[in-house]
Amino acid sequence: MAAKKPSYYQSRYRERLRKKGYVKREVWIPPDYAKVLKDCEAALRAGVMPIIPRTRMETNMSQEENWTTETLLDALSNSSAAIEGGLEVALVEGADPGILVTMKEFGDLPLLMSVSGSQIIVDTLLWPVEEVQDSAGFNEMLLKTHKLFPLSTFGIVTGPDGRDYYELFGSLSAGSILESVIFEIETLADNALQAAEAYKTDLKNVA
Repeated sequence: MAAKKPSYYQSRYRERLRKKGYVKREVWIPPDYAKVLKDCEAALRAGVMPIIPRTRMETNMSQEENWTTETLLDALSNSSAAIEGGLEVALVEGADPGILVTMKEFGDLPLLMSVSGSQIIVDTLLWPVEEVQDSAGFNEMLLKTHKLFPLSTFGIVTGPDGRDYYELFGSLSAGSILESVIFEIETLADNALQAAEAYKTDLKNVA
């Protein structure tokens, strides 16, 4: 999963949006309205003028039973996001099975999901620790700026090749409704690309 740099997925994502005729605009909003903004963006991309809600719309954020890896995989496979080609999912075999989510609209960025008890974890690898120019300074900067990436947290984890990597991850309740799970996935993918842009000058080899 760590064969390509985040800048690769970012460039593919931006190129795909440019080909569709989209332009980038930066906006600043209260964090509670992140879901509303995401829905507006999706509507505008589809050529539909969104109706702007005046109150927070998501009131029922949980379901009666917790997800398992199997039930979540099935639900994601049959979701509108998967049917419309926005993402692909596959089971990752192992002692603790996970779900590989390939974000097609984000340059095929790979995310890994795991369901453990009452929690769902979603993460993606960023860069090897050894590629950062000044690890101590970079870590301090992450602690000061990580709030710029809502619903996501930075960490360090050992990758499949045995090297340490910076990762971006998010978590939510295993009882969350499917719409909230998909929103978490999309937010993490978007944050990963934003992080790739924001911190690219801190790497030894800038692509």
